[in-house]
Amino acid sequence: MHNVAYRPKDIEPMAEPTVIGRFAPTPSGRMHLGNVFSCLMAWLSARSAGGRIVLRIEDLDPRAQDKAVADRLMADLEWLGLSWDEGPYHQSERTDIYEDAVRRLGELGLTYPCFCTRAELHAATAPHASDGTYLYAGTCRDLTPEQIAERSCRRAPATRLRVPDKDDPAGTIEFCDLAYGPQKEVLARECGDFLVRRSDGVFAYQLAVVVDDGLMGVNQVVRGRDLLGSSARQVYLARLLGLTAPAYGHVPLLTAPDGRRLSKRDQDLDLGALRQRGISSRRIVGALAAAAGIAQKGEEVSPEELLGRFSWEKIAAHRGDIVINDEFLLGLVG
Repeated sequence: MHNVAYRPKDIEPMAEPTVIGRFAPTPSGRMHLGNVFSCLMAWLSARSAGGRIVLRIEDLDPRAQDKAVADRLMADLEWLGLSWDEGPYHQSERTDIYEDAVRRLGELGLTYPCFCTRAELHAATAPHASDGTYLYAGTCRDLTPEQIAERSCRRAPATRLRVPDKDDPAGTIEFCDLAYGPQKEVLARECGDFLVRRSDGVFAYQLAVVVDDGLMGVNQVVRGRDLLGSSARQVYLARLLGLTAPAYGHVPLLTAPDGRRLSKRDQDLDLGALRQRGISSRRIVGALAAAAGIAQKGEEVSPEELLGRFSWEKIAAHRGDIVINDEFLLGLVG
């Protein structure tokens, strides 16, 4: 008789959680190649693991609340073959949720009003990180109630979140990025107390994305490496709000030959201009995939055809920024 291994049901191994990634575009203009690259990597990472994608429109800023632009973004994603399973959610329709999060932080004694102007912040210190973060000096941290009342008569305050002192272990945030490896940041040294709501009442990016990712079940965030410096603040905020921080995977930026990051002002490289020139979605996807080391130069492919080739090991091996030089453009536009 053969011996048969017996495994009681109550000790069966737990299944790996489903990967839930997200697209989170801001409708401030047409998608450019850098946006497309980040979305492609997020889609491949989730889909190659059998996961799902949530679409969120990050339109908190009134200047980004343009339905026509948001509709074009979604049409561009569909044209590229980048599908999603849930959404779109619009941040502009979720402000009550962010208000509740700021209220909860205030009840914990973790927030305070800040009256510093942008000019005063810039004059006090230089940007400390790749995302332009300024190390806040704590100017308004210990204002008296009388000082707060007097300054409130002159200008509306922003709301800042206190971070632990530099010697407090709670303020040291560690995580492992899927491409850039182990990360460690002491919040008091790297950013200081940071905004959760601007003086015009608009909720800060850091707060909104943490709340949304947590409530939407997003457990993997893939985005450009310029936001790597935001991750520690977001992990800290998630902990304070009782949310589970996602895994982070940051990908290279697309830059001009002079090192300048591509942005929506590079209209000759946005999807509108490229589509008008008759460049196919397969050629665009192929050129970006080749730059990431998951396709051959000159190959024209769909995202679906890349699923079996994607791995974070390949992305980590090609994590230097991608220069959009004449050679790249020649391969793209022919």
